[in-house]
Amino acid sequence: MNSDGAYANLVLPALLRERRLTGRDAAFATELLAGTCRWQGSYDTIIAAAAGRPLNGFQPAVLDLLRLGAHQMMSMRVPVPAAVAASVDLAAATVGERVTGLVNAVLRRVADKTLEEWFDQLSDGLDDRDRLALRSAHPRWIVDAYAELLEPAELEQALAANNQSPPISLAVRPGLAEVDDLVHAGAEPSTYSPFAARWRGDPGELAFVRDGRVGVQDEGSQLVTWALTRAAAAPGWWLDLCAGPGGKSALLAGLARLDGSRLVASDVALHRAILVAAAVRAYAGRGTGPTVLVADATRPAWRADSFSRVLADVPCTGLGALRRRPESQVALLASAIDSAAPGGIVGYLTCSPHRRETSDVLNETLAVRTDVEVVPAAQLLPEVPGAALGPYLQLWPHRHGTDAMFAGYLRKTR
Repeated sequence: MNSDGAYANLVLPALLRERRLTGRDAAFATELLAGTCRWQGSYDTIIAAAAGRPLNGFQPAVLDLLRLGAHQMMSMRVPVPAAVAASVDLAAATVGERVTGLVNAVLRRVADKTLEEWFDQLSDGLDDRDRLALRSAHPRWIVDAYAELLEPAELEQALAANNQSPPISLAVRPGLAEVDDLVHAGAEPSTYSPFAARWRGDPGELAFVRDGRVGVQDEGSQLVTWALTRAAAAPGWWLDLCAGPGGKSALLAGLARLDGSRLVASDVALHRAILVAAAVRAYAGRGTGPTVLVADATRPAWRADSFSRVLADVPCTGLGALRRRPESQVALLASAIDSAAPGGIVGYLTCSPHRRETSDVLNETLAVRTDVEVVPAAQLLPEVPGAALGPYLQLWPHRHGTDAMFAGYLRKTR
């Protein structure tokens, strides 16, 4: 589960299609993987307590099996004998017979208590935030980061929302499909984005998705991308400088086409650029696709002052390790500003609400640059209530039903 460093949301749909899993089987597999990933931190604490040994005493593959087994027993209502037997069989098939006894013993000790009973036992002696971290399956530093932005009454709601399975959000490619097309196919319109619809089945069932006229993209991701195009700017070339895996590029490609503009989509990694090319393939097939590049945005392959709109969806881990090296985000934002033409608009986006990755980066940049001004984000998305964070924008799962996307928009003045 962890060894290959893959993204679950990208790997799982392909695996479901490869194994031809549909309906209840696909739903079970999806919850097993996604739910185990969400609750991994808390399960790790429980497993270590049940086994009486630190986690580094387990082979990584065995630890993943224990996590999967724990999720089945504690959160999926799978009977203990069935969950243990399935985990033991999987251990024998993937790791070897020698570890089956260990897997069997540890999971049976985990099953001695309910999830709530484990929380009660392991919470003893913890302060309020450590207790909340354990019960919400979040590291303490994430709880602290959320606490800087939210009132105490809202903090628990926000953490709980991170552990709820989100609906599948679809995004139409502008000019190639309409939300009404998806509604006629059985989807439901989303709340805020005019490009979004919610789908309850396998997106691969839809011809729109298979041929690239519709993609899977969180509604919040759509909104912060759309907002970039709502600020006034002259038609011209647009740039997505951290484009992979391509959802935002696909939306921008369609909006640029309607604006009489063209898009350059760039990513530093070849495999991510390939994903971008796949995401925009429906436009490419009509001769109006963006130019897809493999390039390091901190050493641009394009001339400065060239683009009327620049999107910098900077790499982050969705509340991750880049808080320890924010200089990479500052450098990408600087490159985005340098790439914009005078009068052009720059959008700085992250999928993290951590202040060190969001408003701090913008404020530090504004403190040393005199060639940009802030465009108040709330003016660009007036349809979305409760999203303003000063002059910037912060979406929340518990408020808006979207990913916790942050956005700030700047206009280059000279």
